[in-house]
Amino acid sequence: MQRYFVDSEQMDHDQIFIKGEDAHHINRVMRMKSGDSFIVVLPDGRSSVCEITQIEENQVTAKSSGWTKEEKELPIRVAIGSGLPKGDKLEWIIQKGTELGAHEFIPFNAARSIVKWDQKKSDKKLQRWEKIAKEAAEQSHRTIVPKIYAPINLKEVITKSKDFSYKMIAYEEEAKKGQRSRFASILQSLNQEDSLLVLFGPEGGFSEQEVKELEENGFISVGLGPRILRTETAPLYVLSAVSYHFELLR
Repeated sequence: MQRYFVDSEQMDHDQIFIKGEDAHHINRVMRMKSGDSFIVVLPDGRSSVCEITQIEENQVTAKSSGWTKEEKELPIRVAIGSGLPKGDKLEWIIQKGTELGAHEFIPFNAARSIVKWDQKKSDKKLQRWEKIAKEAAEQSHRTIVPKIYAPINLKEVITKSKDFSYKMIAYEEEAKKGQRSRFASILQSLNQEDSLLVLFGPEGGFSEQEVKELEENGFISVGLGPRILRTETAPLYVLSAVSYHFELLR
């Protein structure tokens, strides 16, 4: 069943008012009619099946059947920090990372990032990333939309990392050395409601100076198996491993 994220301003007791792009999607894309149902999700994660009572050109009104709390989120908070990659790779990371349960995305300017952040286009770009995350969260039946930050520098990443229980760097040199145990060890150390920040370099990887600076600030360098993964593949590997460890093994 299709779902949409709403806020408190779109509610009046058991009445829900859907406007804007979501109303267009219900009306023109899904071609729903009065009596059809969809799911709405509140910012606090509660959801409800709602039945459409009225459809207008720019607004859809529906009635809630009661609110429930779904268990759809990873038991630990995982943040993906990506050194700005080329092209639309970050959009791919956000879309697929949202489907796999990432809680937030932190793009950053890395020493080897070919793409440089254009402040003139920042608002438009961030809005696009947020839309991709919202649509992916709806498609995958998440109960939250991941937070996406505007790109920051490495110093700011280090400052933000203080909010996390564990923090690590996916570093290909560790994979080349055959280092596979650190990532598994971190997963085994994590408890529910812990938080994990994982940084991934751009196409050229991290510089030695960046790795040194991050390690001096509490980051652990880890390998992700014997193969070298692309910058857009590695975050999905980590999220899949976290999901398997916490949602299927336990």
